[in-house]
Amino acid sequence: MKTYLVTGGAGFIGGCFVRKCVAEGNVRVINFDALTYAGNLASVPEPDRDRHVFIHADIGDRGKVSEVLNAYEPEAVIHFAAESHVDRSIDGPMKFVETNVLGTASLLAATGDYFRSLGDAKQQAFRFLGVSTDEVYGSLGREGLFNESSPYDPSSPYSASKAASDHMIRAWHRTYGLPVLITNCSNNYGPYQFPEKLIPLMILNALEGKPLPIYGDGLQVRDWLHVEDHCDAISLVLERGKAGETYNIGASCEKTNLSVVQAICEAVDGQIAGSRRSAGLIRFVKDRPGHDRRYAIDATKIRDAIGWRPSRRFDEAINETVAWYLANQEWVRKVESGEYRRTRLGSI
Repeated sequence: MKTYLVTGGAGFIGGCFVRKCVAEGNVRVINFDALTYAGNLASVPEPDRDRHVFIHADIGDRGKVSEVLNAYEPEAVIHFAAESHVDRSIDGPMKFVETNVLGTASLLAATGDYFRSLGDAKQQAFRFLGVSTDEVYGSLGREGLFNESSPYDPSSPYSASKAASDHMIRAWHRTYGLPVLITNCSNNYGPYQFPEKLIPLMILNALEGKPLPIYGDGLQVRDWLHVEDHCDAISLVLERGKAGETYNIGASCEKTNLSVVQAICEAVDGQIAGSRRSAGLIRFVKDRPGHDRRYAIDATKIRDAIGWRPSRRFDEAINETVAWYLANQEWVRKVESGEYRRTRLGSI
């Protein structure tokens, strides 16, 4: 059985990856998470000694990372841990620099020390995979797609911090020989997502009959990717990816924010007894500063080189996601901390 060190494994995407590994039973996961506001052990299986070991710690603690690496001797580090909400980065950019830039550098330094302690065979097999975002590329016009050669042009403190993280990872590969992989994904959705992001926020507000705030005209375009498809792709990149390479992960599912919210309204109305018109709750509000207009991923490389394709259709998956939040209100209550009550962030 392989061992993976997964940072941020109690968050949204990291938690999905942990659940996948534990369910498949062929990987022991060392789940390394600081349990900030968006991390919650209710999102992952109960820890146990054989398949899911939980370590409550920060990636910026180089000594702790080194201790864990040496104790469990993982074949791979999968780095999900990050501050990830654009609005929150506008309100407090320095936390994003501390975690996404300095934290990643500290993690890389500890991993580099561990890597150099391995024998030749184990070094050949080892991988460090950094999970990143398409937001590092900035904004597209009406045409075109982001590919792995697209120049970085981040617009927010969040995307700038993730761009810096990517550059750090590449630097550790080129300077120190650490065998790294980077994946840049489009917008994720699905169960267990913290309700500050667009889809869960709109679902929960619609279920409760609260206003559905949409930034600007709502015609910003995002390429939507189900979190389980994303985690399937990450597993394949780990298995088949070439060290030093970047792979963009997207589902070719471009939708405006407005159309996504309208789809959520239809799904909510269809699943709640009685006559409802959730679309009447839509409210257009002042746009977010520096709001990118369009993202879209060219996933040709991961399709051709790795053999990955998304398997979930948005119209079916958004209904399933609404049903999950409807059936898991207790989880929502547990993860909503005292500092977050679905209030707007990042408006300056």
